Amino acid sequence: MAITITNKQMHNSGFAARVRDYLILCKYRVVALLALTAVVGQVLAPENDRLLIYQVLSILGIALLASSAAVINHLVDSDIDNKMKRTQNRPVVKGRVSTNDALIFSFFLAVIGITLLVAFANWLAAILTFAALVGYAFIYTLLLKRATPQNIVIGGVAGAMPPLLGWVAETGSMSAEPWLLVMIIFTWTPPHFWALAIDRKNDYSKANIPMLPVTHGVEFTKTMILLYSVLLFVIGLFPYIINMAGGFYLLTSCLLNGWLIMMAIKLKWREESTTAIGTFKYSIWQLMLLFVVLLVDKWMI
Repeated sequence: MAITITNKQMHNSGFAARVRDYLILCKYRVVALLALTAVVGQVLAPENDRLLIYQVLSILGIALLASSAAVINHLVDSDIDNKMKRTQNRPVVKGRVSTNDALIFSFFLAVIGITLLVAFANWLAAILTFAALVGYAFIYTLLLKRATPQNIVIGGVAGAMPPLLGWVAETGSMSAEPWLLVMIIFTWTPPHFWALAIDRKNDYSKANIPMLPVTHGVEFTKTMILLYSVLLFVIGLFPYIINMAGGFYLLTSCLLNGWLIMMAIKLKWREESTTAIGTFKYSIWQLMLLFVVLLVDKWMI
């Protein structure tokens, strides 16, 4: 039986592929996780009777600016991405999205994001979110990533900011509590990325990126993953200690962060071929569940 493909079907298929490429440029999965942490910062902030639609549009503004930074990351790293198996099929590398189109898209996202934050949150939230964009897209991607094995540690500040941004969008001011949430993500970031870097060490070496396993060796990196995992466990206790969260969060935090320590121990002394990438994948779910539990715990109190 003959199969006929119409021009309309081909057009729809091409449009879907185009949309998919632009979503890839936005790193939509990463941005979704960042948006979740921003929502937690917003929900845990003191209530001030803001309209729900204002709260949603504020989070959207933060997400759009994070997406804009991700697009810039694709542009700046295109030479590196072309040398690594994990990234060599990205849209800019393969020419499916031109540099000019990606720049325009990034600018478009940034303008809309800032506009939403100014209109539905406040200027402080807009300024801080834009500063996080600059920190990730330029300071980390352009400078730190190619200059020092501490790139993830220093550059992790920008990626850890969303809980603070959500809090500031809600209150118009900064406080100590959201910085604790920032510290959780900041401490989580090195073991998350270093586990991936161990698994992809040859790729990073080929691309001449000074990731810790390349510059200091895999064994040293495993030790640092374990130490940061222990530090994360300790910092994860503080939301309970300062009465920011309750017993349900405390129990879940101990389980989730404790399991990361167990995986780090296995990575250090009983490593198998899939342990590093398994640790990386687990850490994604770990952070997501940790912040979901903060939300649930808020409603239980």
